[in-house]
Amino acid sequence: PHLYPFIVNDPGEGTQAKRRAQAVIVDHLTPPFTRAESYGALAELERLVDEYYDAARMDPRRTRELKRDILDRADLLGLVRDASLKGNPDQALAQLDGYLCELKEMQIRGGLHVFGESPDGEALTDLLVALARLPRVRATRPSAGDESLLRALAKDLSLDFDPLAPEPAHEWAGPRPAALNTVATPWRSEGDTVERLEHLARDLVGGQRTPDESWSATRAVLDAIETDLRLRVTACGAREIDALLTALDGRFVPPGPSGAPTRGRIEALPTGRNFYSVDSRALPTPAAWRLGFASAQSLVERHAQEHGDYLRAVALSAWGTSNMRTGGDDIAQALALIGAQPTWETSTGRVTGFEILPASVLGRPRVDVTLRVSGFFRDAFPGLIALFDSAVRAIAELDEDEAINPIAAAAQRDQQTLVAEGATPESARKRALYRVFGSKPGAYGAGLQALIDEGGWKQESDLAKAFRAWSAYAYGAGVEGVSDGAAFDARVARIDAVLHNQDNREHDILDSDDYYQFAGGLTAAVTAARGERPAVYLNDHSRPETPKVRTLAEEIGRVVRARAANPKWIEAVMKHGYKGAFEMAATVDYLFAFAATTGAVADHHFGLLYDAYLGDERVRDFIADANPAALTDMAARFNEAIDRGLWRPRANAVHDELARLTGRAPAEAAS
Repeated sequence: PHLYPFIVNDPGEGTQAKRRAQAVIVDHLTPPFTRAESYGALAELERLVDEYYDAARMDPRRTRELKRDILDRADLLGLVRDASLKGNPDQALAQLDGYLCELKEMQIRGGLHVFGESPDGEALTDLLVALARLPRVRATRPSAGDESLLRALAKDLSLDFDPLAPEPAHEWAGPRPAALNTVATPWRSEGDTVERLEHLARDLVGGQRTPDESWSATRAVLDAIETDLRLRVTACGAREIDALLTALDGRFVPPGPSGAPTRGRIEALPTGRNFYSVDSRALPTPAAWRLGFASAQSLVERHAQEHGDYLRAVALSAWGTSNMRTGGDDIAQALALIGAQPTWETSTGRVTGFEILPASVLGRPRVDVTLRVSGFFRDAFPGLIALFDSAVRAIAELDEDEAINPIAAAAQRDQQTLVAEGATPESARKRALYRVFGSKPGAYGAGLQALIDEGGWKQESDLAKAFRAWSAYAYGAGVEGVSDGAAFDARVARIDAVLHNQDNREHDILDSDDYYQFAGGLTAAVTAARGERPAVYLNDHSRPETPKVRTLAEEIGRVVRARAANPKWIEAVMKHGYKGAFEMAATVDYLFAFAATTGAVADHHFGLLYDAYLGDERVRDFIADANPAALTDMAARFNEAIDRGLWRPRANAVHDELARLTGRAPAEAAS
């Protein structure tokens, strides 16, 4: 047997190790988490917004000039694009205010986890607040202490809104409890109130304040934090070391569940256990179905609002690890989009099949969904592939108008085309309804990593071809990875939108090559087939009760500003030496790859990372000292972005500095 340490929120990788190598897992804690907060130009812009609203109350004559200055600065910083500011200046200003609140609230990593060490001090306080932000999910009966700490505070302070689902641009007209007055922030919107609640929560968890005697809900949560949650977290370090030594000694390592702790899966703690994953026969769970249905409806509504028409065809990435963490969010969303609902056995909770939802219940047309499954999803969830494939084929037989059922209409057209090309009607029908594609049996990935890493491509269509070569293997209807490039081409040529879901904030889209390989690869393939870019959405499922739909461009802007270019994150990873420098270099690589595959990266996104990593002398010197190879790679990647026309730096000094770091002549670097 093999021994592997795995982060507790990665059941997919661990399960593969168990299956392939009879592995024993010793799971470990996630990195510590903290609020992104505000900094630099964002903090200055926020100060101006505060000044504007103060002037609106006391000296309205100043508001016109302030409003113009704020929106001009927002445009210069790229925030008009990142925040999708729309409408008249007053509306744009309100949207900007909400966006700045949202950025401050984002959960980011406060460094890296060191195996065998539990967080302490401020890092422990921030992590406990992050873990208590959402309600905890337990297999045993829940208690009052499992409620969200923010909701408990809102309840005790008689605030009449849900702090987990704020409308940050919403004017706040509710009560202003004295308990929140000690926080030196403005008080204009629900977003401002959430910030005050989070600061109060941090003071309570950290012991700087004590709750009022009348705060019964808050006291119940704080008691649970002290008697359960804090003990679970502080036990992780010692248990990880003990489990490692136990395994090396050939003795039994106790099992335990896996999952994302910040998504409410508190039973995954303490770490230091041989984690297990899920019963694949019980996916998607009823909870996942509720989230998937809500997310599907939100997606259709947003697309209709922005594009003036309903979605007709979507390509969705489905990952095995994500479905293990969530209980099947992705497949539930796919079923909801096509208009099918799982059915469950009451006694066991296992899925027994599906039922087709009438169009009248959906309140919208069905959406033709094509899944691009990961290799692990293919291996771990053949039952889910069969479930989705069966639902698609049943819906294709419905007698519904094309405006309601594009699945049936597309299948009919493709079947006729295949018959005309010489296929039998039975074979043509089967192929016309392929809706699940992935890599060939035994293969994993999407084929883009080597091309991106080694620069082995000339134009975006080269990336699209590589993705197609790795993805045109059909699954379902009794076939397991049959190569069918024609069927794959027919699907991607009709795609209106590419969709990828993120189920937690314990990592982000600039953390891993898998995000750009799947979301980016699909986007490049659709663009090559259609001749125009599809809409690309990155849904946020980190708060299961309130899934949010964002465009990929919006998510990139959020991640770049809140985490990647944030001095708070940079300072945290710098404590980890060479590994911290590597994390910065990897972030640049993944941003570059999204620019290459999707076009969703703007010049100012590259500029923000350059200024934060290489433009800051202290950070640049740290990288040069801690990990010289990372500095060389980072400079080379920035240069490649310029050479390929993906980035047009504003300052000529950028070319000179990159030339110095890479040994290129300045004229060559700027050409």
